[in-house]
Amino acid sequence: MKILRYTIIAIGLAGSLSLALAASSSNYQIQFDSVNVGGIFSTSTNYKLEDTTGEIATGVSTSTSYSIKAGYQQMNEVSISISSPSDVTLTPSIPGVTGGTANGSATWTVITDDPAGYQMTITSSTTPALKSGLNTFADYTLASSDPDYTFSVAAADSEFAFTPEGTDILARYKDNGSACNTGSGDTADKCWDPLSTSATTIAQSLSSNHPTGTQTTVKLRAESGSSHLQVDGSYTATVSVTVVSL
Repeated sequence: MKILRYTIIAIGLAGSLSLALAASSSNYQIQFDSVNVGGIFSTSTNYKLEDTTGEIATGVSTSTSYSIKAGYQQMNEVSISISSPSDVTLTPSIPGVTGGTANGSATWTVITDDPAGYQMTITSSTTPALKSGLNTFADYTLASSDPDYTFSVAAADSEFAFTPEGTDILARYKDNGSACNTGSGDTADKCWDPLSTSATTIAQSLSSNHPTGTQTTVKLRAESGSSHLQVDGSYTATVSVTVVSL
């Protein structure tokens, strides 16, 4: 019997956000405005200068309960955070001779007050992703350029794949009940893709989700075919999930 295990590393990158919009349309967003009697934006090959005239009561004020950055030039900072799930063990163990399927999942919660939203990507540290010494499960083979609606591995092969689920998943991982990258559904355990050492975008939102945040679950599956001899071992994949504000 072999135990399939992989480790997830969650990385959150700080970004810049704002809390509200002063004005917007389909073509633009103005995050802040001010009422004053003058101001100009000047540039040269050596500098950029933005100034205002006529503002009063500007500056930074703080207490134990609040922080106020008053005035047009102060602006606001935005925040982004991501939860860090525990390592995941794929279960059940897969017999090396007769084959079988093992599953696991991890969930990340992203919270941002950026009105432009966030983007989430996933990468693996190696190719193939799931390894035990020199022995591996191949990265999943797609039937076309779109994710496979149904996870399928030939009897003579062993492969490893993932699928994301959640309200912010990319259109690539949505389905119409029979195919992926079409429709608006998010059918459980469908739309499988191979992991890659290149970043793959799996979720994105173009608006703030503060303060409740949004969850994205990544499900993983390893399968060894019934006629495939998989060497016993503890197989590990290191997966990194990264979020950035837009």
